[in-house]
Amino acid sequence: MPTIEPIRRDVENEQHIKKHSAAIRFWHWMNALIITGSLVTVVINSTLFEDPSIRSTVQGKSILHTLEDKVWGIHIYFGYALAALFLFRIFQELFLRSDQKFLYKLKVVYSDYFVINKNREPAKHDLVVKILYIIFYMLLAIMVGTGLTLAFGDQFGLPKSILHAVKNFHGFCMYLIIVFVLLHVAGVILAEKKSGSGIVSDMINGGKQ
Repeated sequence: MPTIEPIRRDVENEQHIKKHSAAIRFWHWMNALIITGSLVTVVINSTLFEDPSIRSTVQGKSILHTLEDKVWGIHIYFGYALAALFLFRIFQELFLRSDQKFLYKLKVVYSDYFVINKNREPAKHDLVVKILYIIFYMLLAIMVGTGLTLAFGDQFGLPKSILHAVKNFHGFCMYLIIVFVLLHVAGVILAEKKSGSGIVSDMINGGKQ
């Protein structure tokens, strides 16, 4: 997940500067939990409730339809939570100090790689990571926007054809989110084995600059 490094001193030892603020750690882990829960509801409704032997009876269809509605209801609540977290992340970015903001860090990495050619290999890696973060934020924005459209589309009288198209696009972006999550996890594992040891623990306890 995106890593923002606000300067935050450790209360117990003022010489220790937190690498990750409590707010960004909260956002990171809650975001991971909500996305995982949302994907689980999709998997349940698209696999477990599609058993032909159960759907072959009228009673079975009725029971499954009720269960599907309940699972989709949970999925919608996960969507609301994701939207709230997305807004929370935007406000975080607005109220961080200028040198701690994502755009500032992106400019620094861009300058290191393209302008002053400083540590090009590490700068290249950081630039690729930042670009992936941008894509992830865009996907989150799309997922939130399309999800809210599906949740309230009927109330605003949107045509079924539009809602169907939005639903398909929402589902497609979900697969892209899964790809990002897999890349993120794989990247963290590789970094832990190489020079980036302690990434996970830093995101739990804040780490040190």
